[in-house]
Amino acid sequence: MRVLGRSAALATAGALLAGCAGGPGGGGGKISDDKLVLAVLTDQSGVYADLSGKNAVEAVKMAVADFKAKYGDKAVTDEIEVISADHQNKPEVANSKAQELYDRKKADMIVDVPTSSAALAVATVAKNKKKVFIDVGGATTELEGKQCNKYTFHYGYNSYMLAHGTGTGVTKDGAKNWYIVYPDYAFGQDMQKTFTAAVKGAGGNVVKSDPTPFPNDNFSTFLLKAPGLDPKPQVIGAMQAGGDLVNLVKQYNEYKLRDKGVGLAVGLMFLTDIHSLGAEALAGTRFTDFWYWNANQGNRAWADKFKAKTGARPTAVHAGDYSAALQYLEAVQRGGTDKSDDVVKQLEGHKVNDMFTSTGTIRAEDHLLVHDAYVAEVKKANEVKEPWDYEKIVKTIPAAEAFQQPDAACNL
Repeated sequence: MRVLGRSAALATAGALLAGCAGGPGGGGGKISDDKLVLAVLTDQSGVYADLSGKNAVEAVKMAVADFKAKYGDKAVTDEIEVISADHQNKPEVANSKAQELYDRKKADMIVDVPTSSAALAVATVAKNKKKVFIDVGGATTELEGKQCNKYTFHYGYNSYMLAHGTGTGVTKDGAKNWYIVYPDYAFGQDMQKTFTAAVKGAGGNVVKSDPTPFPNDNFSTFLLKAPGLDPKPQVIGAMQAGGDLVNLVKQYNEYKLRDKGVGLAVGLMFLTDIHSLGAEALAGTRFTDFWYWNANQGNRAWADKFKAKTGARPTAVHAGDYSAALQYLEAVQRGGTDKSDDVVKQLEGHKVNDMFTSTGTIRAEDHLLVHDAYVAEVKKANEVKEPWDYEKIVKTIPAAEAFQQPDAACNL
């Protein structure tokens, strides 16, 4: 047996140690476990399953495919896995699923998470685990307010954007008296607060606000109350979303409240909601949107690819999931590592220019993606020229006006 000299032995030992160390998680590179794991934590069976759900997973897979096609063998890693879990719209389930995804499934980041209470639960886990979380489906401003944290980003929209599009616009158009009904959990409570402020700021008045159960399939108690309130509201501000909103609108039409002089304003609506109800049920309804598949050729081209995979047109959340996943991958590529602190630095202040937005900036102060928003109107049935083409963009709200200023309560 050959005996190595001291210098050769040290070099050999150093080589062995280098081979075992392998960066953050072993494997010889700067990518932990030699692969990236993107986790889509979503509603797979409840009221938000259509606007997010299984098609959110497909949107993230599309981002991975486009990232690989762009960089080829120059990509920071060619091993990228997309996994998913169902949070059932319950914060306690979201908490346990997030821990499982980060710990047992080795997720490098979590994306999507509709339902604000679930999103806040995941944000806490991300903070404790020091792992990246990009929320797309939750509206609460608490994510960039007093519950913000270094590892959480808020992407797509929030209740301020919705209120200062729809609430302000509808009030200025003449609907001064509002009756607000909102789901009784974090999202609805935040919507009630921001819409009340927007309506009053535009010179209007909130006659009454009522919390409703979540989820819920019977809104008759609240809807039938509206015409008898004093003063009589000119509009019901419905803060529900997904399946709950579909149920509310069906019952609003059934009770013919529009004929009784009580209009409808929707706080948050998605393409899938209109598809479920049909354009005629919502014709003329204005709402605030943050992406539309048929707004321009770039959006449509991506939506065509999405439809080929899913059989449906994408909601704004699906588009946001795609962009969030893509921007995460681009941040890893720029930094050359999936170490969370380094990825956060790459995302902070980054200008986003992709299929989702050409005007986006991820604010370093609070990790909110600020971008243009839109006032949209549901087309009349005779204006719909092809399936899923239900919206027309009435107005663009510039990024500087669409979102609130950074909250002093946020201390990253």
